Order: sequence, then C-alpha cells, then structure tokens
Amino acid sequence: MKQAFNPFLPLGEYVPDGEPHVFGDRVYLFGSHDRAGGRSFCMNDYVCWSAPVGDLAGWRYEGVIYRRGQDPLNAGGEHALFAPDVCRGPDGRYYLYYALDFVSVISVAVCDVPAGRYEFYGHVRFKDGHVLSSRAGEPYAFDPAVLCEGDGAYLYTGYCPYPPRHLMEVPKTYTHAWVYKLAPDMLTIEGEGTPVAPSYSNSAGTGFEGHEFFEASSIRRAGGRYYFIWSTYYNHDLCYALSASPTGPFAFGGRLISNGDIGMPGISDENDCNNYIGNNHGSVEEIAGKWYVFYHRHTNGTSFSRQACAEEIAILPDGSIPQVEMTSCGLNGGPLAGRGVYPAAIACVLKSGQGTRRGDIPHGGAHPYITQDGEDGDERAVVYISNMKDGSTCGFKYFVNDGAREVSVTVRGTADGAFVLTDGTHALGEVPVSPSREWREFSAPVSLPFGKFALYFVFRGGGAADFSEFSLK
Repeated sequence: MKQAFNPFLPLGEYVPDGEPHVFGDRVYLFGSHDRAGGRSFCMNDYVCWSAPVGDLAGWRYEGVIYRRGQDPLNAGGEHALFAPDVCRGPDGRYYLYYALDFVSVISVAVCDVPAGRYEFYGHVRFKDGHVLSSRAGEPYAFDPAVLCEGDGAYLYTGYCPYPPRHLMEVPKTYTHAWVYKLAPDMLTIEGEGTPVAPSYSNSAGTGFEGHEFFEASSIRRAGGRYYFIWSTYYNHDLCYALSASPTGPFAFGGRLISNGDIGMPGISDENDCNNYIGNNHGSVEEIAGKWYVFYHRHTNGTSFSRQACAEEIAILPDGSIPQVEMTSCGLNGGPLAGRGVYPAAIACVLKSGQGTRRGDIPHGGAHPYITQDGEDGDERAVVYISNMKDGSTCGFKYFVNDGAREVSVTVRGTADGAFVLTDGTHALGEVPVSPSREWREFSAPVSLPFGKFALYFVFRGGGAADFSEFSLK
C-alpha cells in the first residue's frame, strides 16, 4: 500500500482550512482552495478530495463542487470563497456552509451526495427574515462551522481581529465566537445566539487568556463531549475548548497543533521555530477508530498558497488532547520506510541559518521556501524546496531504519558545499554538491540510527540549492 505523506494531497494542490468528515466508508476533505503562488487567499473554486477510511494514502480528486459565481451575492465572481463546512442534514442531504470574503453573510448550498455539485440554497437568517449579521450589534459572520444533531443543526461563527489595544476600541460585535441553533430547514435561526469563546478584549478570568478566539471556528463531538476548535490571535495554532452541550458553556482545553511547532518542548519563539508560520485553520475527525487533527502549512513564500496536513492525536480519558508536533508521516499510521525515494517538499521542518519568520518570504533572500515549477493545477509541476543557503535546514519525521547505507539528493542551482545529515543530535554523514543548471543527483554513504529516527539536511557552503528529492538506499 502506498505511504501517506504530509501534505497528504498531491504536492501541487492547495486546499487549506480543512474540514474532514467521514460519510459512509470514505473521509471527505472540504476546504477553501488556494492557488500556487497566489496573490490573495482562496483564489480558486471549492473542490473536494476523498479517501477510503482504510487507506489514507489513497486520496481521490472529486472535482469542483461549487463555484464562486453561484452565490447571488457574487454573480460577478469578485469575492473569494472562504473556509466552508459541510454536514448531513435531517433530510439526508448535504449542506455546505460558507462565507464570501469579508461579506459577513453565511451562505448555504445543498447537494444529494457529499462530493457532488452543490446548488445555492439560501442565506442564514432569523425567523423574521433578516439575514444574520445584517443588523447593527450582531456578531460578524465569518468562518462557519456546523454540527448536525437530531432534527436540526448548530451553526458556529465569528471573527475577532486583534488590533493593538491603544489604537482602537473593539466593537461589541467582535467580542466572541457564537453558536446559533438552526431549524430543520438548515437555514433559519431559532432563538438568539450564545457566546462560545471570548476574544482578547474580554477574556480576563475565563481561562482562555493567551489563547483567545480570533477565527477558524470548527466543532466536533467525541466521547459525549463537544469540542469547539479555533485559531487564536497568534494565528499559527489551533486550540480547543470542551463542553457537555453544543451551546456551552465551554472550558478552555489546550492547544492541538501549531504550524511552527510552537508550544512543543523547547520551541517558544516564532522567529526560530520549526517552520515558517502563518494562519491556521482545521479540525479533528475520527477515522477508522483513530483521531486526527487536520491543519495547513504555508508554501511558495506567501501567505496564500496553503496545503493540507494531518497528524494523529490522542483523546485522553478526561477529554484532554495533548499538543502534537508536525511530521512528514501524519496519516501513515507510523514512520515512513527507511528505504525509498522521497520528495523534499514533505519536510516538516524548514528554516534558514537565521531562523524562521512570520508571513511572506522575499524570494532570493536568506530564507528557503517550498515552491513549484509549472502553473497552478499542472499535474506535471515539480514541487521542491528553493533557496537553501548556508545554514538552511529541512527535516523529515519520521523514518524507521531498513538497512539503508547510502543517501542521494537531487538538486540544482549555485550551491557549492555539502548537505550535512543529522538525526537532530548526531552526525550521520554528508553529501557533497556542486553547481548545476539542471537537476542532478549526488550520493554518499550514510550511517542511520536504529529504529525510528528523524532526518535533517543542513546545507553548508556557498551559493543556493533547489532541493527536489532524496533517496535512502
């Protein structure tokens, strides 16, 4: 069976804000849709990918499921489709909830099957007919999440930006994430909203201090508990809160993951963490008896080309979920084989000799970044790490020793030096490289640790390398 890597979709695909849902014997990934080298968030239409629950390396492209121009508020297609969510309603149909970019309206589309072609259904509204967030004093409608239970559903939404406190006063409409009970028509709000998680402006004494709600609402039920998931104003992490009821009250639980591993032992500085950080959005899902957290990473040196990743998590008896690290083998069920050819772009650690940074990376500067040759959507595009200069590190977790005695790297560029291999503690060997206009393979002996190990490539020398793949043999 093929191995599962991170990111788990083809390397030329960019589906962030992932909401995984198991329907029947398949897991479906819904999310927004970025573009390679994009100039803004979510430039493409919604697509869906799915995989058998027993083969999380076997992802299948289901095609475009909804186009931006289908919403009557966006007939000209000028607004992007931001992060969506999907649930199966009481009538057996599938309902897609989404928000156009900063329009502050929650829209709904519907389909008879999970990954079919959705048709516009309506805008979430109150019983008197007015659309959610259209009146003064109502919360900003953004990043919807939906939980279907019984004959209706619960809609979670909110947006609480983080300006410096001395520059502006936060409007009352930006105070919390909110939940609304929906009627069986999946469109009409019953009653009023209930606050779920506080923003930074009113978190004192709540237990959410330092992890306040910013955006990226998501909701799941597990073991009789409800898990509300969000991105904090630090932006790189996903946190969770627990409740015995879908409407709360919710108590802060902890951090699930950071796309820079901030919060893992010894990593606290966003300028020297394990990866280049940016916004995060995702959720958890149980697949074939195991729980996973889905999140996204940033590529192409921008904030606008994000890719879907996932890691296995553990839900402890008390409901808590320990934070997990980023790996290259998240859905694989264990370490990757210690022999074989691997794309460099599955690196879960990437940094320059000067550390990391938040946001966009100037091309040609000090920092490496993952990018591709070829246009967005080109299945033949070559995806690789670009601009590895002296001190740049890319790391891969984890492999299991299978007796490999040689490593090769495929690189191009002006690099003149060597890739030094380590497991994070011990030197394992080094591969000398020299300048080449075309992709060229260089090989050398390697001494790998026994059992499970991480593998880091640190470039030492002059010039800069593009790094496309390596092999253990």
